Amino acid sequence: MQNYHIDTLKAMAEDELRSVARSLNVPNPNEDRESLIYSILEVQVFANMPNPKDLLQEVQAQNTEEVKPKSKPAVKTKAKEESAVAEASTPEKPKRGRPRKIVSEQSALEAVAKAAEAHKNDVNLADLGLEQEESKAEESKAEVAATPITQMVFTSKKAKTAPKLTELLEDNHSEEATSDAVTEETPARKMIFTHKSSKSVLSEVLPIQPKSDADSIVAEQQPEQDGYNEPHQVEELPQEEETPSVSTNTNRSNRLQNPVDLFPEGILVAQGILEIMSDGYGFLRSGDYNYLPSPDDIYLSPQQIRQNSLRPGDYVEASIRPPKENEKYFPVSKVVSVNGRSVEEMRDRIPFDHLTPIFPDERFKLESKESNINDKIGLRVVDLFSPIGKGQRGLIVAQPKTGKTMLLKDIANAIANNHPEVYMIILLIDERPEEVTDMANSVNAEVVASTFDEPAERHVRIAEIVLNKAKRMVESGLDVVILLDSITRLARAYNTVQPTSGKVLSGGVDANALQKPKRFFGAARNIKDGGSLTIIATALQDTGSKMDDVIFEEFKGTGNMELQLDRRLANKRIFPAVDLVASSTRRDDLLQSTSTVSKMWGIRKILSEMNPIESMEMVKRYMEQSPNNEAFLTIVNS
Repeated sequence: MQNYHIDTLKAMAEDELRSVARSLNVPNPNEDRESLIYSILEVQVFANMPNPKDLLQEVQAQNTEEVKPKSKPAVKTKAKEESAVAEASTPEKPKRGRPRKIVSEQSALEAVAKAAEAHKNDVNLADLGLEQEESKAEESKAEVAATPITQMVFTSKKAKTAPKLTELLEDNHSEEATSDAVTEETPARKMIFTHKSSKSVLSEVLPIQPKSDADSIVAEQQPEQDGYNEPHQVEELPQEEETPSVSTNTNRSNRLQNPVDLFPEGILVAQGILEIMSDGYGFLRSGDYNYLPSPDDIYLSPQQIRQNSLRPGDYVEASIRPPKENEKYFPVSKVVSVNGRSVEEMRDRIPFDHLTPIFPDERFKLESKESNINDKIGLRVVDLFSPIGKGQRGLIVAQPKTGKTMLLKDIANAIANNHPEVYMIILLIDERPEEVTDMANSVNAEVVASTFDEPAERHVRIAEIVLNKAKRMVESGLDVVILLDSITRLARAYNTVQPTSGKVLSGGVDANALQKPKRFFGAARNIKDGGSLTIIATALQDTGSKMDDVIFEEFKGTGNMELQLDRRLANKRIFPAVDLVASSTRRDDLLQSTSTVSKMWGIRKILSEMNPIESMEMVKRYMEQSPNNEAFLTIVNS
């Protein structure tokens, strides 16, 4: 067949080109001149190409003749010669290892593709030998790359033999005899490397993975770590079965999926105030967050709440466990104590609403000479003219800037000094942040606050949690004191949160808005046969707001102790600015001795004829002359 060059075809006439195209069986001999030339060249190239099947057979024949893998000499022993007869009689077992890879076919196909490219580019077929040599070199590289990396495992010196290699050479026919010559060895022991000065207990904590049934042992290559170049001690673990591991990361994730195993029951213990949600489950709130939701809350299931007879406000101490994969909070595993007592003892407690309230019959002694009291005379005045007892429901009625917060702070410090058995909570609602900080730093009591820049919902929620906590402590027989500043702001918050009922009182107060503040203030009571809840709250008056006056009038007759502060005394810098005639306590005869009550009647008769400024100046002058209240009563009545 004649081969035409491109220049020869370009020099031919168009009729000659068409006749050449018909002789070469070009599919479309009637196309334009330039396309016809390239079609002739293309048909000519493919016509001169050799048959791929013939080329494949030639390459395979060359590979079988020239490429002969080197085989290792087999170790012949007497035992091998004796077992050769037995092996010939037994059927041949399937070879272990990976299936052989046919590399020659792939290299032949690559050679065919390269030959086709050579024909297209007018390369002579004589260069095919060079291509085959290059393909053989690539074939040898492919075989080296296909060889798996040998992975070894460290074994103890007491192991009988070294571990076997788990790879088989592809075209090595003599390897069958060599593999039979390898003797059976004992499984390698698992090792743990520790430093001489290390006190690690990993050998006692980490579980040993069981060994697989496979004869070969393959250990993963671990990356080298810096700082471990010193000699190490080798500790041998007891031999157990080992399962092949996928990767180090999967083992680590498996250990992290079960963090409960690392923390046995009773290791983690948490405390908090229980808040039960509407769905039945609850959380243990922390006082560090003012009993509001936080990431440190502990979850209790509805079943745990029912089994342990828990109520809102209980101080629960429980053992917890780390959360699992789909859990957000630490759950309770076991309730240890409730309000400082055992769970069995608290199951039979009487609810707070069923306890019997009585008049206060035990007085808080406010007279104190401690250095943390700012106005010692003010506390002596309160102790005589409006004494405070356990279970008292008292109101401190004051105008702005009359010193009610300072007086409340002194009362808290006096109770903490003279009655350490009393649990005291200072609840600050809608107050300034700097006053909250000052109260927390100067008073030995728990301070729970919600400042004026917080929403009304936060005020109400904190007040409810504090009230529930106090009720649960009273059920346990404890004496609790709540100092509230102020109940007027709390009533405003309830009025904001309360849905409108359509009935509005004067000042914009909803008719049903004051029900919950009254329930809060009315919870103060002295319990018969143990426990008391004392609430001393401040009420604002003459603030220029009609709502504050309505709130004060609603609470005016609910308390059994009232301490009235006068703005005129505060303007003249007479502290304590107490209106002695307007201040009193109901049934003060239960709190004071008979002689003290009779002497106070005489003093009140004298003070009733004076105005508040004159009466306070006289009482303060006599108190400065006397070291205590008993001496004061003696001087005044003499």
